[in-house]
Amino acid sequence: SVEHSDGQSVLTDSLWRRCSAFEWLRNYLLVYYPHIVVPPLPEKRAEFVWHKLSADNMDPDFVEGRRIGLENFLLRLASHPILCRDKIFYLFLTQEGNWKETVNETGFQLKADSRLKALNATFRVKNPDKRFIELKHYSDELQSVISHLLRVRARVADRLYGVYKVHGNYGRVFSEWSAIEKEMGDGLQSAGHHMDVYASSIDDILEDEEHYADQLKEYLFYAEALRAVCRKHELMQYDLEMAAQDLASKKQQCEELATGGELFSIWGVTTQLFGQETPEQREARIKMLEEQIKEGEQQLKSKNLEGREFVKNAWADIERFKEQKNHDLKEALISYAVMQISMCKKGIQVWTNAKECFSKM
Repeated sequence: SVEHSDGQSVLTDSLWRRCSAFEWLRNYLLVYYPHIVVPPLPEKRAEFVWHKLSADNMDPDFVEGRRIGLENFLLRLASHPILCRDKIFYLFLTQEGNWKETVNETGFQLKADSRLKALNATFRVKNPDKRFIELKHYSDELQSVISHLLRVRARVADRLYGVYKVHGNYGRVFSEWSAIEKEMGDGLQSAGHHMDVYASSIDDILEDEEHYADQLKEYLFYAEALRAVCRKHELMQYDLEMAAQDLASKKQQCEELATGGELFSIWGVTTQLFGQETPEQREARIKMLEEQIKEGEQQLKSKNLEGREFVKNAWADIERFKEQKNHDLKEALISYAVMQISMCKKGIQVWTNAKECFSKM
């Protein structure tokens, strides 16, 4: 909140946003920044959970995790060199009321509807860009590898939880045993205490693990953001090819009219059906086609420039994304490994302490 000398605050320091507002913001960014890998929103329903976690999307722990995910989404936007400067994003963070009306005024929904044909444009593009084909394969592989990693992690968490809880059973057995064996009672009681402490530590450990799992899930959803960039390029390529095809057709018609060789064209069939046209009519048609050709050439040139600019900007952002992904995943996986090493050292220490208790009996 920035305050003036008179004590009046320029911006509010707190405001409410529903989850749907975050979706609107992201959909707007997808439309107006098609060349950017727009950060994904967190999952709406828990995926890749191990048995102790609830899959209920109203579970307090899940809701808190999603809140953290939405905050991370905003931090991703704020750290992006282009998206951070967007006016609608700025208003999302500062405008207390009527934000949706402001977004509606941009007309992004109408533009978003026109993107739907991009879903099957790939089957009609004659000359797809190999780089974007490779990017789709890259995104598919990223999604596949992270999905597999998350599934394995969930299975390991299940098994680990069971192992730790077995230590809790040891703790109860030793405690009950200590009440029977008077001479070994103190040693058994101490060993049981070590086992209980160890067993109870698994809840905090797996809670920390969920943090790393959420980081992996973010990049799982980034795969779809990469494919969205590919679909937009496919649509642009399709429009470019259609414009080139239409221009070639008009040039052919114009040439046939000029040379009189239009027997098998649509114009030739029309002439056969309705009679020979006058020289003036032919001249008018040639002139009209020449104007359309000139307009088509300008349009084709514009689409070519637009396509080249899109590819240039898209690859710059994709390289930025890959660098960010490598840094984040390397950091997360190293931290996860360090946590596992620390956990194993604690396990060794517990059994070392228990062994000392046994040796004193």
